[in-house]
Amino acid sequence: MTKTINQKMDTSQPMIYQIRLEEHLDRQRTDWFEGLAITRTDNGGTLITGQVVDQAALHGLLKKVRDLGLTLISVIRVEPGQKQALGAQE
Repeated sequence: MTKTINQKMDTSQPMIYQIRLEEHLDRQRTDWFEGLAITRTDNGGTLITGQVVDQAALHGLLKKVRDLGLTLISVIRVEPGQKQALGAQE
């Protein structure tokens, strides 16, 4: 039998997030995401990766995506010890 453990995340520490966009983020707009790694994927998309201090900051990043008219594909929280370059090789 499998046991499920309900573990709460420590929200006092910044988390690493990956935000995947459908299109390439042009170089003039990368300064909107200062401090985050911007990776252009081979399939024409963009992967934005970095530490986000809290949920309010994450919502602020998503607001920038919306304000720039970009197509959001996914938002992934990278767990401690998890490889950070998920899908960066596309």
